Amino acid sequence: MTASKKITLGLRTFATDIAQGFFEITHNGFALVGLAVIFAIIALTARPELRQVGEIRLFSWLQTRQIAVTGSASEIDAVDRATASNPQDLPKQQAAIAYWLSKKYRVAPEPLSALVTEAYEIGSHTKLDPTLILAVMAIESGFNPFAQSAVGAQGLMQVMTRVHSDKYEDFGGKLAAFDPLTNLRVGAKVLQECISRAGSLEGGLRSYVGAAHIEDDGGYAGKVMAEHARLQLVAKGRAVPLTANQTVGTPAAPGRQDHSPDKVALLSPL
Repeated sequence: MTASKKITLGLRTFATDIAQGFFEITHNGFALVGLAVIFAIIALTARPELRQVGEIRLFSWLQTRQIAVTGSASEIDAVDRATASNPQDLPKQQAAIAYWLSKKYRVAPEPLSALVTEAYEIGSHTKLDPTLILAVMAIESGFNPFAQSAVGAQGLMQVMTRVHSDKYEDFGGKLAAFDPLTNLRVGAKVLQECISRAGSLEGGLRSYVGAAHIEDDGGYAGKVMAEHARLQLVAKGRAVPLTANQTVGTPAAPGRQDHSPDKVALLSPL
């Protein structure tokens, strides 16, 4: 075999080896990407809170990119950011709850509809009755997402933000306490842990309000359980009147204001 033929054969063999190696690398690379995608899907399915955090961060990134490219956010962003939905689009029992709460607490039914929907979704994950979550919000804040108590309990579910700041880390930090849906999620998680630790609903509510080791909780547990019972009847289609001292068009006073001054919600981390 001549030298030129040997060189040609060698180059051909070298090229073949490179092509084969490239194929194996890309094939394995695509396989790894495929596996990564599959595992990501499984993780997001098993951990819905990760999906929620991802959605929030993705929306924030897209909004930042929009402003960077155009110099301003698009006009439709305000609608996208609105924590509201049409109550007529809700299932019948959820719509009934939204309208009933709207009348009692003088809050627009559209934002209440979004909260009712979220309460039902969170309830399925935490194994909490969604009407219980809504009852806690009603007594704690009267559905005021910006409510703050004298001791620093904040938002819809009056979570002690400084105590449970770790629970807000995945949502961007402590200021997320004033985002209605985030406060709902964190508050429901704290409530779930309180009930689990206490071993009963009433004990869990006493722990939630910071009265686990106090004989008198200021009637807090009773108020929440009574509102819970009313909401359960509303969900069943029953005509439930407002409380005896409440008339349609008069807002219910947030339960937090009715508590004795020595009662502090969620003083210690769980």
